Amino acid sequence: MTFKNVQYITPDFTVKRGDVTVRDGKFALDALRAEDEVFDGENRLLIPGFVNAHCHVPMTLLRGWGGGLPLDRWLTEKVYPFEDKMTDDDIYWASLVGIAEMLASGCTRFHDFYAGCGAIAAAVETSGIRGNLARGLLNFGNGSLEGSQRLAESEALFALKSELVTPEVALHAEYTSDEGYVREVAQYAKSRRARVQVHISETRKEHEECKQRRSGRTPTEYLADCGLLDSPTIAAHCVHISERDRVILAERGVTVAHCPESNLKLNSGILPLHTMRGVKLALGTDGASSNNNLNMPEELHVAALLGQLSDAPLTAAELLAMAFGDNRITDGGSADFAVVRLDRPHMVPAHDVRENLVFSAQASDIEMTVVNGRIVCRDGRVSGFDLDAAMRHVSDSAHRIAAELT
Repeated sequence: MTFKNVQYITPDFTVKRGDVTVRDGKFALDALRAEDEVFDGENRLLIPGFVNAHCHVPMTLLRGWGGGLPLDRWLTEKVYPFEDKMTDDDIYWASLVGIAEMLASGCTRFHDFYAGCGAIAAAVETSGIRGNLARGLLNFGNGSLEGSQRLAESEALFALKSELVTPEVALHAEYTSDEGYVREVAQYAKSRRARVQVHISETRKEHEECKQRRSGRTPTEYLADCGLLDSPTIAAHCVHISERDRVILAERGVTVAHCPESNLKLNSGILPLHTMRGVKLALGTDGASSNNNLNMPEELHVAALLGQLSDAPLTAAELLAMAFGDNRITDGGSADFAVVRLDRPHMVPAHDVRENLVFSAQASDIEMTVVNGRIVCRDGRVSGFDLDAAMRHVSDSAHRIAAELT
């Protein structure tokens, strides 16, 4: 396929106009051939696919469940009892519905940790999105049997590695495991040469109680001491980190996944982006249970607005760098991208199309989402599965579980 005379975001986050061809799953800039399917690029913008750096996609099933509670009560009173009732079948259909929402908003890759990873991986393969998946590891500090079973489930995920599925290793958080287990997980990630996902300092309560438990150390300091941050790491939230924590994260090359809507909804606080000098930043939605959507343009918009509270807000280019992860439109690069409609009232005029993309664009402006050169969503409709059937399954599962808990 070739997009003729289209605007696109370059690797240095400027905007260029030209022909962009996709062939064999790769970009081929200005390389039109007679056999290529041609799309008119007028009033279109090609962007790298959004990367959702932190998600729990099966929690689509919990959308709206337990609203209004702070994080600790929300987890213990609502989330954990609900999750205990979820089957792999529930997880599969909930993942498909969540993935459909992400694809419709221009997301081409998501990082996720949860239970039932085999079912999530199956949903990834069905839908055509890219999923960096991990089994959430924890043992609540009450022995090795529980934690060992989860490690076995994590190991099984590595057998599912494919072009679309990338296995990773995830520690849930400091407060859900004892030190021996954290060290075991850290060593396991190193042995697998895998990226680590972890929650860090999501709430002030978590941050301060860790210091009481861990001889004055913050979650970042403690996890670094345990060796967890020795591997490439995505640390979700980091809302309440200290300046010393920031230095550690920067020195270890940790990527912080900023999840502004979830943090606001759970009243966890706001990550001050301007204080994160030297730290690689990414953008995540968290789960639909705490957001309550998986809408990447909206997440970008909220992050940008919160960033304006600073005397040194991030530029549109810096915000887009957060949102696109490692995705770039470059000759020979993987063709993971989205097509944005510019001929909408809220997108006109375009003095700076990047400003419009950050502050004006809506998920409904995404005309097409492409992963590995394949159109997986067009005009909000996915191509790999029956979304209506998936939504019926999710509604039935949600009603069943809610009834069992009441």
